[in-house]
Amino acid sequence: MSQNIEGRHVEITDYAEELMSVPRAHVRMEYSQTTAGVQLTHEGNDLVRCPLTRSGMAAAGFTSQAMGVTLPTLCETVNVRVSTGVLFRVITIAGLDFENDASFAILDRMLEEAELQRGSASGSE
Repeated sequence: MSQNIEGRHVEITDYAEELMSVPRAHVRMEYSQTTAGVQLTHEGNDLVRCPLTRSGMAAAGFTSQAMGVTLPTLCETVNVRVSTGVLFRVITIAGLDFENDASFAILDRMLEEAELQRGSASGSE
């Protein structure tokens, strides 16, 4: 499920879909920012890559919010631990087209559901 057109949009890897296929209460991931953009990885495998574009950084900011962590600064890595239910919402958010106003209704719903699934805990370790 790639949303990548000439490197301008968010890319969601097939590995992300595989990881979500088995329900888990806790999935440990790394959320980092490099000069190329923001990426979410699991055991060295990319899940989501958000380029340093307007849409990419919007997706990165909203996925951070869904996971309950702060957006990492340049060269920073944040450890994240969330359920596959929250991860599903993160992946859904990353795949939204933020140039389309209708996406914001879905975004609001996904953020609300992610917060409810996380409970009062944040996603950082």
